[in-house]
Amino acid sequence: MFVGIDVSKARLDVHVRPTGAAFSVARDEEGLAALVARLKALAPKLVVLEATGGLQLRAAAVLAAAGLPVAVVNPRQVRDFARATGRLAKTDALDAEAIARFAEAVQPEPRPLPDAETDRLNGLIVRRRQIVEMMTAEKNRRHQVTRPDLKADLDAHLEWLGKALNRIDEDLDNAVRSSPIFRAKEELLKSVPGIGDVASRTLLAELPELGRLTRRQIAALVGLAPFNRDSGTLRGQRTIWGGRAALRATLYMAALAAIRHNPAIKAFHARLRAAGKPAKVAITACMRKLLVTLNAMVRDNKPWQTA
Repeated sequence: MFVGIDVSKARLDVHVRPTGAAFSVARDEEGLAALVARLKALAPKLVVLEATGGLQLRAAAVLAAAGLPVAVVNPRQVRDFARATGRLAKTDALDAEAIARFAEAVQPEPRPLPDAETDRLNGLIVRRRQIVEMMTAEKNRRHQVTRPDLKADLDAHLEWLGKALNRIDEDLDNAVRSSPIFRAKEELLKSVPGIGDVASRTLLAELPELGRLTRRQIAALVGLAPFNRDSGTLRGQRTIWGGRAALRATLYMAALAAIRHNPAIKAFHARLRAAGKPAKVAITACMRKLLVTLNAMVRDNKPWQTA
């Protein structure tokens, strides 16, 4: 049995393969309890949900806690699969069926869900990112307005956002300090020149797989593994795509700092540029090298050592 679940604000639409059974439950405590009871009776090989902006987290956690094999997948994968099979119509019930068919055909590997501490840290990191984005937008708007009253309004909002950012940073400090595991991992990560508070905490929150995967797997997961674009006689440039975009943006800033202050990354970047590699290609390679190094450090529980 393979189960696909489409998550919306009000309910969960469920489809079971290969029987074709379909039903829906409310996305509340009673509905989740009923869902767990029905699925445990089916004993499915895999239950798949799409990552839908956090709406899936509660359902996935409840199902995993009940001992059901759960995989949360990128919606793009399911959408591409549905298009490839000629299914273009879109309703919640049809989406659940497409997810179930995807689960049956692809069988993505179930992964452990983040624990409560990691989930809380991730929420704080996401909120911090939102506040920084709002501050950037408001600063850009301030440059465009000329009326004093509008500037004053923007200044007041920026002041409020600055205070909110400080509160989030304090909450992040407390979350890391209150967890011995987070403290130990952060010390490891920050021992690398170029990795600061924001980068280390983003890695802790958004990449719990760090140290558990191979170098190729971790690069592909983040979206830093180059893929070939060859067809027939065409030989295109290898490019990166997919993965975790927000985490990749953080690694980009960390790589820029490492190129300036980390001797190993600085030398690596210089060799690539001397070999004629374009600037963006060299920086991307530094991001990948930095990520692979961090993955090995966490795996072996060894801090950074200058060669």
